Amino acid sequence: MTYQETIKWLFSRLPMYQRQGKSAYKADLSNTLTLAAHLNHPEQHLKTIHVAGTNGKGSTANMLASIYQEAGYKTGLFTSPHLKDYRERIRINGTPLSKQFVIGFVKRNKAFLEKESLSFFEMTTLMAFDYFSKKNVDIAIIEVGLGGRLDSTNIIQPLMSVITNIGLDHTQFLGNDLPTIAKEKAGIIKRKTPVVIGETQKETQAVFKAIAAEKASPIYFADQLQEKLSYKSDLLGAYQQKNIKTVVQVITVLNEVSSFKVSNDNIKQGFLHVAKNTGLKGRWQVLQHNPKVICDTVHNAEGLSLVINQLMKESFNSLHIVFGVVNDKDLTSLFTILPKQATYYLCKPDIPRGMDEKKLKSEFDKANFMSKIYGSVNQAFSSAKEQAKEDDLIFVGGSTFTVAEII
Repeated sequence: MTYQETIKWLFSRLPMYQRQGKSAYKADLSNTLTLAAHLNHPEQHLKTIHVAGTNGKGSTANMLASIYQEAGYKTGLFTSPHLKDYRERIRINGTPLSKQFVIGFVKRNKAFLEKESLSFFEMTTLMAFDYFSKKNVDIAIIEVGLGGRLDSTNIIQPLMSVITNIGLDHTQFLGNDLPTIAKEKAGIIKRKTPVVIGETQKETQAVFKAIAAEKASPIYFADQLQEKLSYKSDLLGAYQQKNIKTVVQVITVLNEVSSFKVSNDNIKQGFLHVAKNTGLKGRWQVLQHNPKVICDTVHNAEGLSLVINQLMKESFNSLHIVFGVVNDKDLTSLFTILPKQATYYLCKPDIPRGMDEKKLKSEFDKANFMSKIYGSVNQAFSSAKEQAKEDDLIFVGGSTFTVAEII
C-alpha cells in the first residue's frame, strides 16, 4: 500500500473516536495489551512522562518535549489528534515519523490488526511505542487520548504522571461530575511514582490525594508553588501560564528523582521555542494581521472561557467568529461564554462527527446570536475575511477539526 492508502485504511477500517464519537470508544485495555505482546512490549523499553487532563495536556506535553530537547535529550512526543497529517501524532525532536515507517508498521502487522479488530487509537498508540523503542529515544512524553484509566496509553510505567486539570468534557464516557471524572483521569497514577496536578480544585483535590496515598505516590499541586515564575513562552494564550507552572513542577521533581537533568536555561529556551522545537500549532495562533486572525483548538466550556476572556481584551472594532463543533457538544454551556456582540459564521467540520451547520444555526437562533451558515469551514472563513475590515478581529474555533481546515 502507498502512504495515502495506508492512512485511508487506518482512518476507515476501524473506529476512530475523534472522528466518529461514542461508537468508537472502547472501555478496555485488553486489545492494547494483546498488541503490545505481539510487538514484544516496546513500551517496556521506554522512559516516559504521562500527561492527562481536560484542558492543557497537549500544550503541557509539547512544552515538556521542547525543554528536554533543549537539554540535549532525544525526545519522543505522542499527542492527539493531528491537525493536518497523521504523522504529527508521533514525533522525535519535532520531526514526524517517516511515511515509510507507517506503511511498514501496518504491512507487517495488518493480518494481526484485522484479526484482533483493533481500534484506530490502539494501533496508533502501539505504533508510537514501537517507533520510539526502535529509535532509542532517551525520554518520551505521552499524552492521554481520552480519560486515563482505560486509555490505550495507560500500559506504560512512567517516571511521572501529570494531570493538568479536570473539567466537564466527554461526560458520556467519564462521568457527569468532577470527582467522577477526576477518578478516571487519576487512573494514570502508578504505584510509588510521583504525580503532578496542575490545578487545585476543591471538588477533585481529595480524590487525587486519596488515590496517590493508596498508591504510595508523592503528589504535588503545581499551582501551590510558592516561587514567582517569570518564564515566557511562544505559546501566547494567557491560559498557558497555568501550563507553565505545571511543567516547572514536573521538571523540578524529575531533576531530583531521575537521571534526566535540566538547567534553568534549558527551561527558559524550551518555553520560548515550543512551536519551533515540536511543531505545535493551533494554540492562540495568530495567522495574519489587518484584520487580525486568531485560531485556537480549545473545544470545551472551561477552555473556551479562558480564550474568550483573552479575546475580549484584544483591540478591535467588530468581532467575527468562524465556529464549528462536533455533534456531541453541549452548546448550552458554550452560549453563556460566547460573546453576543459578534457575527458568527457557522460551519460543519469535515468529519462524520461534525455537527450539521443547519442544526448549529437552529441552536444559535434559539440563543439569539447573529449568525449565517456556510457549506464548509473554508467558505465560512473566506466570508469572514471578505466581511472584516482592517481593524476588525476574526476568531476561528469550536473544534480542533475546524481549526485544522484553515491552518
